Amino acid sequence: MKKIFAVILTVVMMATLFVGCNGSDGSSSKTKKVAIIQQVENGAFNDMREGIIKGLKAKGYISGDKDVDYQCADGDETNLNTITQSVANGDYDAVFTVATPATQSMVNQESDIPVFFCAVSAPVAAGVIKDMDKPDMNATGTSNAIPVEEIFGLAKQMTPKAKNFGLLYSSKTDAAVNTVEQAKNYLESKNIKYTEGAVVEDSEIATTVESLCKKCDAIFIPNDAVMQGAMSTITEIARENKIAVYGSSATMVDSGCLGTKAIDDIGIGEKTADLASKYFEGEKVENIPSIVVPYDYVTVNKDDAKAIGINLDSIDFGKDTVNQVNDAKN
Repeated sequence: MKKIFAVILTVVMMATLFVGCNGSDGSSSKTKKVAIIQQVENGAFNDMREGIIKGLKAKGYISGDKDVDYQCADGDETNLNTITQSVANGDYDAVFTVATPATQSMVNQESDIPVFFCAVSAPVAAGVIKDMDKPDMNATGTSNAIPVEEIFGLAKQMTPKAKNFGLLYSSKTDAAVNTVEQAKNYLESKNIKYTEGAVVEDSEIATTVESLCKKCDAIFIPNDAVMQGAMSTITEIARENKIAVYGSSATMVDSGCLGTKAIDDIGIGEKTADLASKYFEGEKVENIPSIVVPYDYVTVNKDDAKAIGINLDSIDFGKDTVNQVNDAKN
């Protein structure tokens, strides 16, 4: 009887240990509850979110949608603030923010929940951290710092006669303003003329583009959700005037821009998940450096090239991988 009792006791202890390791619902204790916040939905941001989820699933930190609280502000600043306040008061192991506005709003809540930002082009300038190598404010993440010099190098290949660039951006978007400053510095260093087209209200976009087309040989647009939302209008006007438009993301090119040097949006999401995994494994946030993700490939729009009279077959893109796309159907 003693032997039988010992066997039963051992089985019970093993079962208890199994439940303790895996949770009462059979899920792994490694599973985390996370929130993902976006200011707006577009192709690039959605791909970044997909990359974050893909990365977390691959490492076993989430098992499905039930572990992810995804919230989008639909482009409304007040709504975004409401969302980040709610998340800051929630029960999450980590919060992922896509792009600059969502990150700024979440970091400003000064929550104890660590923030892992994805695709903030200038984290220090945006005020979400003070040091890339030693991030503070309980936040770290990935930067898709726009390769300004490389994009203008691409413009020189594709439109070598362009002597005056229009810089089209929303003056209300910090990341866009920072990128335009980099563009101005670069163009000035090369003695290339430029004309600024800063937009305050959406209703100004069409007239601003028309004005730039009359003054400039090509247009450059930084990563800017406002401009992305008006891309069909922008490219329609530019094509009518035979003006090349260079964007700062693959989504912009899908939407009608001529070309850019692009970051893999799903890939940068996965890299953001990699940083979070270091925290989940015991590293402190301040000891996880933020990283700048370099561009992955050249992407060019065949429909736009044809519309403005550029023969892509005649251009030598060097060693870069080139992805040729048509206008997005959606």
